[in-house]
Amino acid sequence: MDILPNAVGDIVVEVGKFVSKSIYHKIENIFRFSINIENLKEEMEKVAKFRDDIKEKVEKAEEEGYKPKPDVIKWIDDVHELSKEWESMQESIEAAKTLSNKCCPKFSLRSKISTQSQNIRNQLCKLIEVGENFGSNLEVEKYQMKKVEFIPGTSIEGQSAATRNLNELLRLLEDDEVSIIGVWGTGGVGKTTLVKNLNNELLKNVSSSKLSFGVVVWVTVPKPPINIRKIQAQIASRLNLQVDNEASVESIARKIYQRLKEEKSFLLILDDVWKGINLDDVGVPQPVVPARSKVIITTRSLEVCRQMRANVEMKVTTLNEDESWELFVKNAGDCANLEHIQPLARDIASQCGGLPLAITVIATSMRGNTRVELWENALDSLRRSEPYNQNVVNKVYNVIKWSYDSLESLDIQSCFFYCSLYPVAVPIDDLIHCWWAEGLLGENDTYDEAYNKGIEMVERLKDACMLEPHKKDYLKMHDVVRDFAISKANSSWNEHNYFIQAGVGLAEISHIKVSSSVRRISFVSNEIECLPDYFTKCPETTSLLLQDNEPLEKIPHEFLLAFPALRVLNLSGAGIRALPSSINSLRQLRALILQNCHMLTELPPIGKLCNLQLLDCDSTRLCCLPYGMDKLTTLKVFNLPVAELKNMSKGFFLKLPSIEMLDMLDREMTNLRPLSLIGATSFDEISSLHNLTSLFIRVDSSSIFNRDHTWMSRLKIFHIEVGNTPTRVQINKSRRMISVSKCEIFSNGELSGMLQFASDLYLHECMGFRKLISYNRFDGLKSLHIERCSCDFGPPGGSPQFDPLPNLEHINLVSVDNLKCVSDFSKLLGLRLSKLRQLEIHFCASLTCLFTVGRDFSVPKQLEDISITFCPELVQLLVQRSPTKATHVNSETPRVQRLVLRNLPKFGSLGEPQSMWEHLKEHEVINCDRIEHKKLPSSIQTTNVKVKKGVLEWFYLRTVSEI
Repeated sequence: MDILPNAVGDIVVEVGKFVSKSIYHKIENIFRFSINIENLKEEMEKVAKFRDDIKEKVEKAEEEGYKPKPDVIKWIDDVHELSKEWESMQESIEAAKTLSNKCCPKFSLRSKISTQSQNIRNQLCKLIEVGENFGSNLEVEKYQMKKVEFIPGTSIEGQSAATRNLNELLRLLEDDEVSIIGVWGTGGVGKTTLVKNLNNELLKNVSSSKLSFGVVVWVTVPKPPINIRKIQAQIASRLNLQVDNEASVESIARKIYQRLKEEKSFLLILDDVWKGINLDDVGVPQPVVPARSKVIITTRSLEVCRQMRANVEMKVTTLNEDESWELFVKNAGDCANLEHIQPLARDIASQCGGLPLAITVIATSMRGNTRVELWENALDSLRRSEPYNQNVVNKVYNVIKWSYDSLESLDIQSCFFYCSLYPVAVPIDDLIHCWWAEGLLGENDTYDEAYNKGIEMVERLKDACMLEPHKKDYLKMHDVVRDFAISKANSSWNEHNYFIQAGVGLAEISHIKVSSSVRRISFVSNEIECLPDYFTKCPETTSLLLQDNEPLEKIPHEFLLAFPALRVLNLSGAGIRALPSSINSLRQLRALILQNCHMLTELPPIGKLCNLQLLDCDSTRLCCLPYGMDKLTTLKVFNLPVAELKNMSKGFFLKLPSIEMLDMLDREMTNLRPLSLIGATSFDEISSLHNLTSLFIRVDSSSIFNRDHTWMSRLKIFHIEVGNTPTRVQINKSRRMISVSKCEIFSNGELSGMLQFASDLYLHECMGFRKLISYNRFDGLKSLHIERCSCDFGPPGGSPQFDPLPNLEHINLVSVDNLKCVSDFSKLLGLRLSKLRQLEIHFCASLTCLFTVGRDFSVPKQLEDISITFCPELVQLLVQRSPTKATHVNSETPRVQRLVLRNLPKFGSLGEPQSMWEHLKEHEVINCDRIEHKKLPSSIQTTNVKVKKGVLEWFYLRTVSEI
């Protein structure tokens, strides 16, 4: 098609030579358009190949550890941009090649494109000239910098736990959503070893697209105080960056920043960080999402991870028993498996508590030893928390000492040492009470203030890996950390000067000699049967812990006289039946703890304990108040749950003005023990205690009539039981609960005043509970438990126009007669259930379905957790009454995440809509005879559900994403 225009073009061009140059060039561009474009295309292809050749050389040099010159990188980018511009013109070029009016070119379009082409040709010429000047050996600078440098360290090959952690780190490095990774754990747990192995693993992956970093920089962070200049020096050295030692931190930061910005990606590993580091101060560009550059920090403190805004906080935990033994044998050698050595070796490995550093050091120190005496001596020393080998001190204890030294104040260091007084599990409340009594949490603080400080101390010690979570409400101190604490506390030069013989199996202590200057003594969890009449005088001892010695039945009168400065005396769990009168001489005593002294029936006079702040007699057999109680004007925490109060006089509570927590609920009631009920007079006295913030009592029904309960607004937590039979409600000390048992006299709203301040209501064998809540709106009530209550579920007849419990989140119905459907229950009480999240139903013999959906009721849209057990008539969960309105109902469908069904012999279907079950994370089924797999929603069927009829078994089914 271009033949005719080209022929004509030659003639026109020849004629055009006789006109001006500018006109001549325009004519030439129009009529030789195709030829010019083809020539430019060839030139573009040549420069693209030239670029690819240089790029290949650069990439090969990079793999060998050389750094490309910035000019080379810029030249490659410029050629790439020019190629993109050329590609963007192709559509216009094709349009310009077509003819208008059959034989005439598109003059204006060709003229425009020709101008653009000329600009590209001009740039092309310059790029070719620059590229040719690079020469074959000048595409990179003369210095060498490897992407990853090998770091010597212990290999984790064959260690299953460490390998799992390494694979997790590699996965996080490939995650574009993760930019900063915090690796934390106790000293000696293997954090540095882990990241060294990670660094060396990256040497094998330099060509991997996700795991290939432009440079990996390792920095060993100096111990506090933070020295930014030393961190910068390590980074600059790794980057071969010349910096002036006299230059300012800010100037060096700018150079590091510019250098790292030149990298397509970098990995910065900051090892052993003790305080949060501002990356901007160092000069490290902050990684952004999607994150190709990454920062990994290792630290002993979770708080450091948070300070540095880590996206992932990865805790490195201690090894389990099998992993510990595997590592121990690797370091101790074959001698550990010798028949006469192996039992001792396993015990020694166990004493290391799964801490890799301790296992490695101790096992290596025993390597090659075949004499059983040496192994017995090592085991005995470890059990006594005495290092048998200097290597243990130098390599293990010194690591933990760094963590100890990092604790900022003497108070928190003292709190740390106090934990070593306990052999294994450390009860949190008990610990905080002792800290408080010792003055470690502030001498003049309220109980609430001190307790909150105590929780803060606990969290700080946990974050620093000096304490670990244990079972509920308990902590534990790692064995090796505890050994270090005991070793340091028992040192003669240590100001704390503890004497600790906890959990070592002592039967008696008469032969034990202690220093007269000892501050704290622990004989916790031994088998002590008797105490000596006379004991070394200890005028400076402030804590004496004797708890968990069940054989101990008697405390000699003279024994306590040896401790005149005692602030804490803990006898919990002892078999004592009484205390000596000498207890009254401990004028400095702040805390007397007698929990679980099940044989203790009476206390001596204690009126002279003028500094006593805490008296805890939970789970004892005391049936009367000790003489002189009314003299304890400093008492703040009074925990005396008694079955029968024989000598509580009028005005008793008024004599305890400092009380902040009062707990008189007996939690070990039996039908053989009489109940103690606080009467109206005593309840009025309690209401006048202006410092009271926590209250746990049982009152008779008359105590709440015609009373102003506005005083309860100052209570932070309470559990008030109303009634004369035990309800056996589990106490939750974080809630405001009212429980009512066997009462039929609250039909006129007598409880309304108290319920205004409650979060939980528990009703047991009560009648008329519809009227109980129908007179008011209780915005604070979030949990409702109804047990063994009869009710007529006929027509509501005048339901309230408002929802009396608008914020109800949890309902628990147990043995509610005549209950056929929860929908009827909600209508009866006028409940909208708009915030209901958890629903439990047990032993409801008449229940046939959970909800009837449609018309004026839909499933609560916030519902997440459903549990139904022992309901013999239940057929299905959801029954649709108005199919035509299903669309509306589906729009309010909840996202149920947990479903528990047990012992439902007639249950056969979940019901519609099935979309209600699409988000299940946990599903438990026990003995539901009629349910069939095919009737389950398809989303559940895909989880390989097995339903067996008539077989009492349980199993958990999880969504595909969790399997």
